[in-house]
Amino acid sequence: MTIETYSVVVIGGGPAGLAAAIAARKAGILDVLILERDREPGGILNQCIHNGFGLHTFQEELTGPEYADRFIVQARELGVACELNTMVMGISRERVVTAMNREKGMFRVQAGAVILAMGCRERARGALNIPGYRPAGIFSAGTAQRLVNMEGYLPGREVVILGSGDIGLIMARRMTLEGARVKVVAERMPYCGGLKRNMVQCLEDYGIPLKLCHTVVDIQGRERLEGVILAQVDEKGRPIPGTEEAYTCDTLLLSVGLIPENELSLEMGVELDRVTSGPVVDENLETNIPGVFACGNVLHVHDLVDYVSEEAGRAGKNAAVFVTGRPAEGERRQIPLTAGQGVRYTVPQRICVERTEPCVKIRFRVDAVFQDSYISVYRNGERIMHRRKAVMAPGEMEEVILPGAMLEACTGSERIAIKIEKE
Repeated sequence: MTIETYSVVVIGGGPAGLAAAIAARKAGILDVLILERDREPGGILNQCIHNGFGLHTFQEELTGPEYADRFIVQARELGVACELNTMVMGISRERVVTAMNREKGMFRVQAGAVILAMGCRERARGALNIPGYRPAGIFSAGTAQRLVNMEGYLPGREVVILGSGDIGLIMARRMTLEGARVKVVAERMPYCGGLKRNMVQCLEDYGIPLKLCHTVVDIQGRERLEGVILAQVDEKGRPIPGTEEAYTCDTLLLSVGLIPENELSLEMGVELDRVTSGPVVDENLETNIPGVFACGNVLHVHDLVDYVSEEAGRAGKNAAVFVTGRPAEGERRQIPLTAGQGVRYTVPQRICVERTEPCVKIRFRVDAVFQDSYISVYRNGERIMHRRKAVMAPGEMEEVILPGAMLEACTGSERIAIKIEKE
């Protein structure tokens, strides 16, 4: 089997993969290759026909396909190679990528650097342990979105949605616009899981009720879904007897979380974060395997695609630096980042003292809704940053930027923690 050679190989041609490949090409890498399993680049954006994309990146409001097209055109004009309908079968620690497609069969590519940009997938019904039969009419929200927006099929007429993630909220509006009746959106947590703007524009503007602290406890129907039973849950997520409510419906959409697609990462030995289910990275978005970078929803699930593109641009630029001869490192001194009280996780999870960036951007999510609280940064127990935020919610990412001057005195023995405090 012949082995091709590319300086940078990007796994995935969605918004993260496209942005990373473009950034690597602009950084001077002439041979950049994207491997994409779908028949066209753009990823999930191709089925997101609603607007709201690009406000940060292009300062204008675009639909998902329009946003993707901006990057597809850029990649094409820059001469980025792209293999479509190509499935990556494995990646070695030496950055040899094994893939296959109809034209080449099985082939291998030796990469100078690999950028993981495989995106994420939806959590399925099997992970929810909902009792009942398996009738027709139960879809993940993303599958329903593809059926309606790309295939031209309406899954049903009477709809219940479980989960208040952004795709579920957007599909509540989309199904309503197509003539279906969305009876209720049920959310197990005591807060909405999506962006505030989507809750307002997709539910409140259309009079669709949102029931917090509720879940589906039974599915009715054998051949076709006939109804569901909702029940209130306690603080531990357990159904409360006597709170059951019956809803007749022919369609149940599941919007119950996204999981980064990290089977390839795990197989090649990339260290994964137990909270994000994505790779553990440093401030350059490099994993524990030298020359392997990660970005986008394979790293952690984002709320805005603009943030995906910005993050992927950093991964592409840093991959180019690696390929063109980063100085010999020896033993890299690293400062671990800790998610303190009120914080679910941070990305990156560590900072190298010998960093290449003048400042370090840290993104994180809180674990509850906070009002009139402070984002605090501690170094070895001493508070070095304290910033007030009016509202923080799990559905929206937060960020702090640590200036280089704050990190220059670090020796590698420090620990940095991010916490949410009331004062």
